[in-house]
Amino acid sequence: MAQLNVTIPPALRSWVDQRVAEGRYTSASDLVRDLLRRDQESAEDDAEWVRAMVAEGLASGISLEKPGTIIENIIARRKARRG
Repeated sequence: MAQLNVTIPPALRSWVDQRVAEGRYTSASDLVRDLLRRDQESAEDDAEWVRAMVAEGLASGISLEKPGTIIENIIARRKARRG
C-alpha cells in the first residue's frame, strides 16, 4: 500500500482522534481511506449525472424557444416543485 503524509490543523486532528475514539474507525488512516472512497464515489455519481443530462439534452432536440424563456421555464418548474 502507498503511504501519504498529510499536515492538518490541530482542530481537525482532534476531530479525527474523536472519531477514532468513538470506535467508528480503527485509525486515522482508516478514516482517511473511508473519506477518500466516499469522495471518489461522489465524483463518479456526479459524472454519471452530467452524462445523463447531456444525453437528455441531445435527445430533446432543438427548441424554438429563446434561451431566456427556457431558463425562466426551468426556474418556474423548480419553484413549483419546491412548493
